[in-house]
Amino acid sequence: MTCQRVPMAHARFVESLEAKALWVRQCILEMACRASCGHIASSFSCVEILVSLYFGGFFRFDPLTPEAPNRDRFILSKAQAALALYPVLADLGFFPAHELDTFCLNGSRLGGHAENSTPGVDVFSGSLGHGLSLGCGIALGGKLDGAPYRVFVLLGDGECHEGSVWESAMFAGHHGLSGLTAIIDSNEFSASDRLQDFLAVEPLHDKWQAFGWDVLDVDGHSIPALLAAFRHAREGKRERPLVIVARTVKGKGVRFMENRSEWHYRIPLGNELTIARRELGMEDAP
Repeated sequence: MTCQRVPMAHARFVESLEAKALWVRQCILEMACRASCGHIASSFSCVEILVSLYFGGFFRFDPLTPEAPNRDRFILSKAQAALALYPVLADLGFFPAHELDTFCLNGSRLGGHAENSTPGVDVFSGSLGHGLSLGCGIALGGKLDGAPYRVFVLLGDGECHEGSVWESAMFAGHHGLSGLTAIIDSNEFSASDRLQDFLAVEPLHDKWQAFGWDVLDVDGHSIPALLAAFRHAREGKRERPLVIVARTVKGKGVRFMENRSEWHYRIPLGNELTIARRELGMEDAP
């Protein structure tokens, strides 16, 4: 089993991933509006992260054997962003693309939070703060078994209010879980407000380093920066776990949603939807 690999990030490849990210945002908007539910802004902020990880060539998987023992593992700890993960998995062939139209409808495999009944989803997540704990256990098991897989966990920065995140960080640092990579979608907001205004989590870099992690701080909407970070996660010689602090914008891609806490839950209607579609290049959308 090998990574679907590209040797270097070049201009044409980066452009293709940027186009993929735009398509994922279009899917997110249409899926949420069709179902009248979902967390659009939280999903928009992590699109480039997911596209770079899954399409960049540094994550080992096989859609035909989604439970292969030596596959890399991905845990969407900020599970409210399942809207962003589903189009990626469908495009890679884990399940038929037409299932995207069933998001959150009766009988669908695609719930508001990712569940491991969906092909390509490794764990049932939803309760914030648990994903990194699961990732630690899986990474420790791989280390004890001498298995080649790596574990990637995507968290939100608001999720870092949870004490279990820091217990897991301490555990991973102590046990030298070098096969574990945490990615923090640092969009500076939680569900209701800007973190800095009610409970700051910064300085993230210094805190994770103090817990025994290697730290990379990157632009979370820059495909080249993310590819370089994931290349380091895959190929770097480390004895410690790695955290990638990805600086992002909540609601990225639709200007009236960006950095606005009210769009954590809201679904655009009427003229809002028209504007959102236009800003995402969907001029011909119904």
